[in-house]
Amino acid sequence: MTLPNCSSEMMRCMLALVLLFAGTNGATAQSAPAEPPCGSAEHRQFDFWVGEWDVFATGTSKQVATSRIEKLHGGCTIRENWMPTSNPGGGSLNGYDARNRLWRQNWHDSSGSMVAFEGGLVAKEMVLTGLWRDLLGQGKDALVRMTYSPSAEGNVRQIGEQSVDFGKTWQPSFDFTYKRRSK
Repeated sequence: MTLPNCSSEMMRCMLALVLLFAGTNGATAQSAPAEPPCGSAEHRQFDFWVGEWDVFATGTSKQVATSRIEKLHGGCTIRENWMPTSNPGGGSLNGYDARNRLWRQNWHDSSGSMVAFEGGLVAKEMVLTGLWRDLLGQGKDALVRMTYSPSAEGNVRQIGEQSVDFGKTWQPSFDFTYKRRSK
């Protein structure tokens, strides 16, 4: 932006400055509003998991946990608070990594475990995989793959599988159904 030479006729100079800045502000006001940092469709892919849940072993009436899944930080983060009936539990922070075009989940629990999962939407299911250190005992690591599937009834099924051969074969690990808590 070039400022006018203000050495002559002060009134003309002030008018030129007002018009110069008014034109700049007018152009800014005319431009389209910027999309929120986490407002893309990709950032909303895991929203089906957000809610207050009672969690059951799939196909049974045995409740294994309650879980609170909430969106935070302007929609950029999904936080899970996993509260099982048998121990103090754990939780995760989840977010879409736009630079690498994938979802990341960082899990921490009351046993001291920390696992970094990553993956993304496959059809309508969220699939996340991570290396869980010492899952099967001291020095016995396993890959864990979790698949989250929304149902037409509004439930979410979470199936866990584990692999000890770097993903060549998978064994069932857990199978949960999240049912929305009544308000």
